Amino acid sequence: MAKSKNKKLIIESKGEKVFKIVNNILLIIIGILALYPLLYILSASLSKPAYVQSGDVLLLPKGFTVESYKQAFNTPGLWRAYGNTFYYTLAGTIVNLFFTTTGAYVLSKKRLVYRKAITMFVVITLWFNAGMIPFYLTLRDLHILNTRFAIIVGFAINTYNLIIMRTFFQSIPESLEEAAYIDGANNIKIFYNIYLPLSKPALATIGLFYTVTRWNGYFWAMNIFRDDDKVPLQVLLKKLIVEKTTNSEGVGLITQNSLYSPQTVIYAVIIIAVVPMIAAYPFIQKYFKKGVMIGSVKG
Repeated sequence: MAKSKNKKLIIESKGEKVFKIVNNILLIIIGILALYPLLYILSASLSKPAYVQSGDVLLLPKGFTVESYKQAFNTPGLWRAYGNTFYYTLAGTIVNLFFTTTGAYVLSKKRLVYRKAITMFVVITLWFNAGMIPFYLTLRDLHILNTRFAIIVGFAINTYNLIIMRTFFQSIPESLEEAAYIDGANNIKIFYNIYLPLSKPALATIGLFYTVTRWNGYFWAMNIFRDDDKVPLQVLLKKLIVEKTTNSEGVGLITQNSLYSPQTVIYAVIIIAVVPMIAAYPFIQKYFKKGVMIGSVKG
């Protein structure tokens, strides 16, 4: 009888079943809405431009061809912009993680003099900042416009990520730090040998946020750089889209035998741009799942 009662306790109510069904349906719909634009761009990049222009491409490629990718790979400056994007993303993310983790470690310590005041000055930047034009003028007065340094170091810390890391560090037991002090370790050793190894989920989550932001960033790169050999891939893609919009001479020349068009080439470049992020996510997914809830409980 006891076992049967326990089994009954596990049985879900009708309300819970309805909630799960509705929840799953909503998640499926949201997933489809999120994935469809990417699937459409992929299909359009592999289709003949005549079908794309006529609206016949909905989900699967029509008139399969890879000519758009051949043209995309031959786009002037593509590989240079691709290399710049990898460089800015890798170097920028390393700088982001370094300053974010070191700043968070210091702010997490109760023994820090004027800790509350410093934290308040940091947090207030979440709501108030100087704005775009003053920031641009600051970069100009520092004489770092049109330099890679401006992109990599000029955006070294995101305040929200800093607060998340500080909250995570505060959740690490102080007894570990005290034991390390007794063994003769200093703050630097404690930070690198204790806090960072325990922070892999948090670092993976914050690192993913920084990496995606760096990879997709184009606005400030577009305004800071004047030399074409320094621009990232997203700026080149924006340039291609603008050129297609302002110069539509080739649109009327598309026929059933055309294997590519400016539009399908842009779609191919978009796919080329997002592939590295899609490929990297599975490798850090296990850490991301653990770290995505960081800061949601303890403030």
